[in-house]
Amino acid sequence: MARQLDEQIAGRFPVGQRLRVLDVGMGQGTQALRLARAGHQVTGLEQDPTMVATAREALSGEPEGIRERVRIIEGDGRDTGVHFLPGSFDVVLCHGVLMYVEEPDPLLAGLARMLAHGGLLSLLVRNGDALAMRPGLSGDWAGALGAFDTVSYTNRLGLDVRADRLAALTATLAGIAAPLHAWYGVRVFTDTAADGAEIPADLETLLAVEERAGRTDPYRGVAALLHLCGVRG
Repeated sequence: MARQLDEQIAGRFPVGQRLRVLDVGMGQGTQALRLARAGHQVTGLEQDPTMVATAREALSGEPEGIRERVRIIEGDGRDTGVHFLPGSFDVVLCHGVLMYVEEPDPLLAGLARMLAHGGLLSLLVRNGDALAMRPGLSGDWAGALGAFDTVSYTNRLGLDVRADRLAALTATLAGIAAPLHAWYGVRVFTDTAADGAEIPADLETLLAVEERAGRTDPYRGVAALLHLCGVRG
């Protein structure tokens, strides 16, 4: 997904431009730190105190120049209007968050308002059109059968969450003036890998295969996750 995001950034902004990035639901700060190392000014918004502490600890180990480019705020992604002015950011990330939000449209509308004209909105969501893939490939036939007609599922943490369908999100993005510009699949072939599985020796080849599948039909349509990129027009 990082390669996909970098591709979209490179295609929209001049080389070397220091971007204003908002990472909503930043988690442990993986993407925030990666983008700060690339020279961008990053604001991370996270409501989980444990994740905030983890992100701050990771940031403390970075060189001073990178630490100065990252600001971490403890707060809910639905309250961006409380913390920031409209149009304050060139790039807004919302990765792995929508599945925990029962009514995502207000959140998405708020994120779109944070974008400057021509800004990039990057979403990572659970693919509601492919919920039967994981149980089906695992031989859980009853689970696969039940997954065809729902967008609800239980994640690997045991939490009851929700997925998003590509068509519905495409319509939502159009309605909030950040129409879909590009979309990718994420975890096409590797979704059933066990948590904590050993990293294979041919990791670069694996990543190349996933990257190719993530932009190629029909493979991307059955990916576990979808990476959608909207542009504020």
